[in-house]
Amino acid sequence: MTAELRPRIADYAHLEPLPDPPRREPDMLREQRIFDFRNVLRYHLALRDDVLIAGGGYLRHQADDESGQLDPRCVVAFGVNPKGIVARNGYVISEVGKPPDFVLEVASYGAGEQDCVVKREGYAGLGVGEYWRFDPSGGRHYGAALAGDTLVDGRYARLQMHRDSDGLIWGYSEVLGLELCWDEGDLRLRDHDAKLFLPAPGEARRRREDPEERGLEDEQRRREAAEERVRLLEAELRRRDGA
Repeated sequence: MTAELRPRIADYAHLEPLPDPPRREPDMLREQRIFDFRNVLRYHLALRDDVLIAGGGYLRHQADDESGQLDPRCVVAFGVNPKGIVARNGYVISEVGKPPDFVLEVASYGAGEQDCVVKREGYAGLGVGEYWRFDPSGGRHYGAALAGDTLVDGRYARLQMHRDSDGLIWGYSEVLGLELCWDEGDLRLRDHDAKLFLPAPGEARRRREDPEERGLEDEQRRREAAEERVRLLEAELRRRDGA
């Protein structure tokens, strides 16, 4: 996904930062879940410099538009200037040139209707591609442990959620190319094809430093390379047979 930034504000250097949203009632466990989610995703996308993964600032169409006062806990946008948006202290769609691709809210006491109705309508109106809601309680606040919507013709359509035999609840985010999972009250990201959870940055570093883990990763890469060679050979044989 790409989007051209308007050259006159590409670095945001001459713009005053947006004001901070009102302080929320502190919920350290909730904030830690959001912080961990953003960090895992940042690590997963670390090779890209055009991805914004942030939260805690206003999301507006125009900088001076104070209606709605949407302040998502996690915003993801591809093909943007992340440093500029962070310096702006908020996401202004008319300046960035596109809406965010993904927004996530995490449930807290008394936020059910706000997140499931008011913000859902607000994010759809702003053109946010996917809107996800995670409820650590299993559904006490949102009515569902995990829910996701995708924008279709300006309106949100529900994404399908799955429940595995071990109780894991998950849904696939086409925007992220990953599965979001409710795992015994924790929010985790999982590779859609390999069905492996993405490691936290510290865990990933430990794996790289572990000789046994490195050996397993090398063996997997060799196996994948061999499978690719077989696939290419079979394709070439089919081409010759059809010639």
